[in-house]
Amino acid sequence: MLARLAQEFVFERGKPFANNELGNFVRRDIANEAKKQLLFLPYDLKVKGSVGAGNWAAVPWLAFFDPLITESATQGFYIVYLINPVSEEIFLSLNQGTTEAYRDFGTKRGREELRRRAKSMAERIPSFSNTFDMDSIDLGSTEPLPLGYEAGHVFGRSYQADAIDTKLFYDDLNNMIAAYDELVSRNSEMPLNDPHKPSENLSVRETRQYIFSKRIERAPNVRKKIFRVKPAICEACFLNPEIHYGFSGPLEKTPLDVHHKTAISGLREGESKRYQIPEDFLVLCPTCHRMIHKQVNPDDLQELQSSLNFQHKK
Repeated sequence: MLARLAQEFVFERGKPFANNELGNFVRRDIANEAKKQLLFLPYDLKVKGSVGAGNWAAVPWLAFFDPLITESATQGFYIVYLINPVSEEIFLSLNQGTTEAYRDFGTKRGREELRRRAKSMAERIPSFSNTFDMDSIDLGSTEPLPLGYEAGHVFGRSYQADAIDTKLFYDDLNNMIAAYDELVSRNSEMPLNDPHKPSENLSVRETRQYIFSKRIERAPNVRKKIFRVKPAICEACFLNPEIHYGFSGPLEKTPLDVHHKTAISGLREGESKRYQIPEDFLVLCPTCHRMIHKQVNPDDLQELQSSLNFQHKK
């Protein structure tokens, strides 16, 4: 299906964009087929195919996103198949959000920053980067986004559309998803003054697990889902922002925290089945959230409640 896209895109791009059959094929059929490949794998990834937004893109793509990192090709890091429609090459790439880098640093410095980050990411997971190609990729375009994709490329593999080794293709995809999962679990960019961080000395492994748990808590999609099924009231002290603060904003903006209950010792490094909603979460006010992390068992709500000398009126 990707080979068809690579071979037909140049011709189709000369046609009107709206309701184009190849565009629908990419967004619907290729994306659905990619989702099928994930059914029996232990990963929670979202899939999206694109040939452009409103107009034809210079480079069509099919991407896999971990919601804990991003759900968009504009930011974070993700797996993507990028098409060079001129040479009819398909590139499997661990890549980064070009739009975010351009916004933060400008076009030229943004590409420099993407290259720097790509090198750093490859160095963090050498057991995977050594199994893929580290060469730069050529997408056959001088437009800003394709140049950003080239700069953001960490490692990957290239395939010629008319000569794809099917076994290698799917082996590469499985290995790339495993590499992505490892990088997600190792992604430790977090402020050092996090008020909820345990003060005890933690091992490198425990620190990484704690950071991973915090990333789960802070994922926007997780927070929204929890407040759809749980009241916006602290489950420990019963603080209700609507009553006690006069808060009247959007539910997901309520001044309460989402606490991932899985204890540090119980969160396996690289774990793919990360959480169940709402079973694995508590809704806590910031003070109670900080205090529960002081406990030996940071998922014991009863222990936290027994230590409180006050409760807000329900």
